[in-house]
Amino acid sequence: MKSPHRYWHPRRFPRTLAPIMRSGHSYLPPLAALPPIIQAMIWMILGGITGGIMNVVIREASAELHPLEVVFFRNLFSLIFMVPFIARLGLGSLRTAKIGFFTLRAGVAFISMVTWFIGITLVPLATATALNFTAPLFATVLAALLLGERVRARRWSAIAIGLFGVVVILRPFGPFDVNMLILLASAATAAMGSITVKFLSRSESPVTIVTYMVIYLAPISLIPALFVWQWPSLHALGYLVFLGVLGVASHLSVARALAVADASAIAPFEFMRLPYAALLGYLFFAERPDAWTWVGAAIIVASSLYVAHREARLARHDPTKVSGGRPQPAPPNQPEQGTA
Repeated sequence: MKSPHRYWHPRRFPRTLAPIMRSGHSYLPPLAALPPIIQAMIWMILGGITGGIMNVVIREASAELHPLEVVFFRNLFSLIFMVPFIARLGLGSLRTAKIGFFTLRAGVAFISMVTWFIGITLVPLATATALNFTAPLFATVLAALLLGERVRARRWSAIAIGLFGVVVILRPFGPFDVNMLILLASAATAAMGSITVKFLSRSESPVTIVTYMVIYLAPISLIPALFVWQWPSLHALGYLVFLGVLGVASHLSVARALAVADASAIAPFEFMRLPYAALLGYLFFAERPDAWTWVGAAIIVASSLYVAHREARLARHDPTKVSGGRPQPAPPNQPEQGTA
């Protein structure tokens, strides 16, 4: 039986996925006719929805399996779904002189993933998502410390305000949930991963960076999973396969958004993950975020948006001074959008 949609037939998967990752074009014809910012908005919304559903699936799978094992299966199935893409590109895409930095990138990504998977089983989804929004703030601090970026008073002030939002969510003046620190560790290591990507992007292609991370994470995550291993039931296995699909879909959606619009332009859509998380947490787990969570989240979002705005302005004047970045070419057949 023929697929009713000729663009996404499974047999065409290797032929469609690689061009989508490499190109600035949309391979979904209805989207291609829309302005780039609208395309980016749709991709970011899809990425936020798939990411939110992924968090629900992580919780469901963790009800039977240890989060360390869930991390392994997530990476294993993501690798399996990416094999056609890797095969299509060939071994030439893996040539690099910075294997040590790719190893560091994978190790940091693994720590961030493990702390996130553990944290969202212990903290309400909306609270976890709000704390994750601190990653851009940590990234700015690390860029100043590790890459020598000049961060002036305005951005330092925004970072301080954002950290005050974290304090509001942590509520040290009331019942303190130590599990929230796990999620802050996840955000900090995610920021460190972002810095390594920006450093690698000076000489390596995005394809090489993504490919190496996918190849590394499955074997790295297997080692700790063996210490808590139990064979998943068919029910849990279904969740794990779905988790791998969602992981790839979420990543590709964000990658496509960044391919068609400037990162600062799509930053507001990134924060739409919070209402998704609150809704999913309420529907699936009867979670109701309290007022402190919403107030703290609003402070963090405002400060992160300001940092993104300032970095975008600096990038227009000198992209090499922003988080160790470099000028990025505009996607093919698209007007110049600034740095991504």
